[in-house]
Amino acid sequence: MFRVFAILLLAVVGMPATAQQTETALVAGGCFWCVESDFRRVEGVTDVRVGFAGGTTPDPSYDDVVRGRTSHLESAMISFDPEQISYDQILHMFLRSIDVLDDGGQFCDRGAHYTTAIFATPDQMAQAQAAIEAAEAELGQSIVTPVREAAPFYEAEEFHQNYANSEERTLTRFGWVERRAAYKGYREGCGRDRRVGELWGNSAPFIN
Repeated sequence: MFRVFAILLLAVVGMPATAQQTETALVAGGCFWCVESDFRRVEGVTDVRVGFAGGTTPDPSYDDVVRGRTSHLESAMISFDPEQISYDQILHMFLRSIDVLDDGGQFCDRGAHYTTAIFATPDQMAQAQAAIEAAEAELGQSIVTPVREAAPFYEAEEFHQNYANSEERTLTRFGWVERRAAYKGYREGCGRDRRVGELWGNSAPFIN
């Protein structure tokens, strides 16, 4: 009996940890549905949550943010497995999926709450600055996307999470349609992919 117990104990104590270690990247890239949709397709990304960051209003509502009542930006918290993809790779793809020359919003979405940013922790700051410099060197132009200090992230209402893949229906000018269909129409109409393609060409990771 003792021998069986000892074997079981050794098996448990000696068992390697299997819990997945994740890191996060907090970015603002205009419409958070689009950033979320892009990065959910990336191998090594374990989750993406959309919400708000950069302002001082605690726990803001979507309506308050998009109406300019707060200083928050629409943002996305990207969780990833660093054994499969690095923070540098996340930032490389992010910067090439937005219009880094636009300081008034993104694509058809105008206003400060749709502007871009990388929110970096102290440990991430040097990598974030290097990502900006690499993007500037590739374009041959100064870019307006800033690196900002890490900020509290407030999740948006559940309605907005994984919107681009939702089969729930929502009311639009075309009637009651699935959210994923509404998203597809919005993205095409907003010209996001067209502009990103013009700016980044073959470097754009999500439209090639």
